[in-house]
Amino acid sequence: MPLALSSGDVLNYALAVFFLACGAGLAYMLVRMGGTFRRLTSLIAGTERDFLPVLVKAGGTVDRVNDQLDKLDVVTDSAVAMAESADTAVRAVSTAVTTPVKKVTGLSAAVSHGLAALRARRDVREAARVAREAAARREAELEEELRATGHRATDEPVAGA
Repeated sequence: MPLALSSGDVLNYALAVFFLACGAGLAYMLVRMGGTFRRLTSLIAGTERDFLPVLVKAGGTVDRVNDQLDKLDVVTDSAVAMAESADTAVRAVSTAVTTPVKKVTGLSAAVSHGLAALRARRDVREAARVAREAAARREAELEEELRATGHRATDEPVAGA
C-alpha cells in the first residue's frame, strides 16, 4: 500500500467526497420535499373535503335567492298594476268632479255677463253671444287654473307631472 498520493489520486478522493456530499444533500432535500408534498396533498384533500359542501350549499343558497327574487318580481308587477289602476281611478274621479264644476262656473259667468249685456244693450242676441263667450272664457280659465295647480280636468298630461 503506497503512502504517497499523487495529485490525480487526491483529485479522485476529493471528487468522491464531493459526490458523496452532493448525494447526501440531494437525499436530504428529497426527503424534505417529500414531506412538503405529503403536507400539500393533505391540504388539498382537506380543502376538497371541506370546500365541496360549502360550494354545494352556496349553489343551493343562490337557487333560493333566485326563487325569492322571482317572487319579488311578481309582487312588484302586482304593485305596478295596482298603481296603474289607482291612477286610472283618480283620473276618472278627477274628470267626474271637474267637468260639472267647469260647466257650473261657465253657466254662472254666462248668466252674469248675459244679464249685464241685456241690461246695457237691450238686445237678446247680443246678450246670448256675450253669455256664450263669457262661459267659454270662464271654462278655459278654470281649466288653466286646474292645470297650474297640478290637477287634470281632462286626460291630457300636466306639464312637469
